[in-house]
Amino acid sequence: MNSLPGSLVFCIGTTIICYMFSLKLFRKFKKNWLNPLYTSTIFILAILLFFHIPFKTYQQGSFVFEQLLQLSVVAFAVPLYKQWPFMIKNFKKIFTGVLAGTVFGIISVFLMSQLFHFNNEVLASLIPRSVTLPIALSVSNGLGGVSTVTVFFVLFSGLFSVICGPHLLKKAGITSKAARGLAMGTSAQMLGANRSLLWGEEEGALGCIAMTTSALFLSIMVPILLVLM
Repeated sequence: MNSLPGSLVFCIGTTIICYMFSLKLFRKFKKNWLNPLYTSTIFILAILLFFHIPFKTYQQGSFVFEQLLQLSVVAFAVPLYKQWPFMIKNFKKIFTGVLAGTVFGIISVFLMSQLFHFNNEVLASLIPRSVTLPIALSVSNGLGGVSTVTVFFVLFSGLFSVICGPHLLKKAGITSKAARGLAMGTSAQMLGANRSLLWGEEEGALGCIAMTTSALFLSIMVPILLVLM
């Protein structure tokens, strides 16, 4: 593990094996809380702790995935392009729904920071918790946040929303396809968009659009947030 090639092979191999095993578990039991994004992370942490491997060593060895994550930001233009006619047709409900969800998410973070006396670094790390990870990391870095804190809260927020979101929508009596798709895509990122597809094609399309546009709205709001902080 002292040499880069050894570190590279071990870290990439461990990551892929843990993810594939987690994916198999998820497909077998079909439980939201077994989402491979989270279970693979737990398995990797367990391996690092068992073999006494510093996280920094793993981070250096798995830099390939970090680079791919940054490149994936560009790919968010694809769902917008594919759903463009649908998006134009439903522009008003998409714009108001996603903007309201994004603004409410930011306001809730500011209220929590006042209640629990968060410093600016923690506040900056929490603001992008409801958008997809590549954009969340970019926004967090731009605001002066801590990447590791942002990653944790993005993952936690996504898991919480995808598990509790459908039940909360049902309890609230919300049956509108548009409302359900937009709510899940805005609050639970890619996990929410995937969950929306289980309800139907329209919900899935709106979930995907909400995921992308909420990230776009938050990116545009960064200069305003810098002034407020």
